[in-house]
Amino acid sequence: MNRYPMFSPQQLLSFVAVCESGSFTRAAERVFLSQSTVSQQVRRLEEMLGKALLERSSHQVLLTEEGEKLLGYARRIIALNGEAHDALTDLWRDGVVRLGMPEDFAAPTTALLAEFSRTHPQLRLDVSSGLSNELRSAWHREELDIILIKQARGEKPKAARSEPLLWLDSAEWPTFEQSPVPLVLFPQNGLYRDELCQAMDALGRRWRISYSSASLAALVAASAAGLGVTLLPASCRLPQHRILGVESTLPPVDNFELALFYRDNASAAQLELAEKLRQFCQLT
Repeated sequence: MNRYPMFSPQQLLSFVAVCESGSFTRAAERVFLSQSTVSQQVRRLEEMLGKALLERSSHQVLLTEEGEKLLGYARRIIALNGEAHDALTDLWRDGVVRLGMPEDFAAPTTALLAEFSRTHPQLRLDVSSGLSNELRSAWHREELDIILIKQARGEKPKAARSEPLLWLDSAEWPTFEQSPVPLVLFPQNGLYRDELCQAMDALGRRWRISYSSASLAALVAASAAGLGVTLLPASCRLPQHRILGVESTLPPVDNFELALFYRDNASAAQLELAEKLRQFCQLT
């Protein structure tokens, strides 16, 4: 007999909606319930666990440490519930392919994915975008079947290509000469963050984090606008950027790659999609 209290799928749906929208009002609109009902469902989760999951204020809703732990499990439970329903109703007779990739590859690959989906009408394609380290963790938890990520060379992928990086500053509003040097970077555990901070330390430069975002597009725009120095793929360079070259004494960073992972026991559909991604990204 199960000795654990059972999570209600509807409570988890409401909790995830609040986390993703940052608002009980917007969450209620997403799950088609009243705001008071959504608030009550989250409160029941907290009472069942005996822990606060959210920090509430008049302006925003933030996750507590315990809330962050539950969020990953909640998403997995909701996804498994959907997969079980689809499997038993025979809606997706050819199965499910779960793909994860960084934000900057989500838009360029939409036509490829749409074509793949049209040729496999009985197969469900679930696509997630996010930070590469988060996608890698989901891959190791077997929550994703295929991942296209950026990584420092190490774990051997099925296919890869080098990802040249550039030190970038604003051309109109340069910041590298400031002290402390303002830095534009990903959040904790984000790519290139350690390399950026360690390079400043090695130069003996004082630095501060002036802008942090999980969005690559936001980092590109922030650095071009003069919010700080950043380290990003060469493909992200805008005309408004200046490249910090050898005169800056910043070290070249050439150990990153775009990498494709899928499992040895991948299905035929997974292998077909992986091959399309390999060709599209010119991976070897």
